[in-house]
Amino acid sequence: MENFNLSLLHVIEQHQAWGPFIIGLLAFGESLAIVSLLIPATFVMLALGGLIGLGGLDLMPFCIGASIGAFLGDVVSYEIGRHYGPRVLKLWPLKNYPDLFKQAQAFFRRWGLLGIVGGRFIGPLRAFIPLSAGIAHMPRGPFLLVDFLSAPLWAVVLLAPGAIGLAALG
Repeated sequence: MENFNLSLLHVIEQHQAWGPFIIGLLAFGESLAIVSLLIPATFVMLALGGLIGLGGLDLMPFCIGASIGAFLGDVVSYEIGRHYGPRVLKLWPLKNYPDLFKQAQAFFRRWGLLGIVGGRFIGPLRAFIPLSAGIAHMPRGPFLLVDFLSAPLWAVVLLAPGAIGLAALG
């Protein structure tokens, strides 16, 4: 996985115009309940922030790309949960991670809308919380609003420290 991450960073460095689109796809995958188990993108996002800072790239397009990808991945996860309900947990690969879903479900039940925001920042639970919200039939409007507002916050928190910190050092 480390080679994949480094290769992806190299591709973004070589093809900077595609960077926001690539990071959007990565954020989508990391936010999608099933795919997130296979694509841990946090390292790449943090490292990309440093690449942005060192390379003098504009942070905003990358934040927008990551925000859109994260939002869409959450929406798909939510809709899968809403449509299939608890049956989805019997499908591969979700059936191999029952504890993750139980933790996400407990977190969502405890925190509700705030759990959508906070859950973005809790590694493996990140993609399972929208799925839990869908399974619980949380009303779509509030979910979409909170998810839409929290996606840019998540993108900035992951990308800005490296981008701003390394730019200031350089």
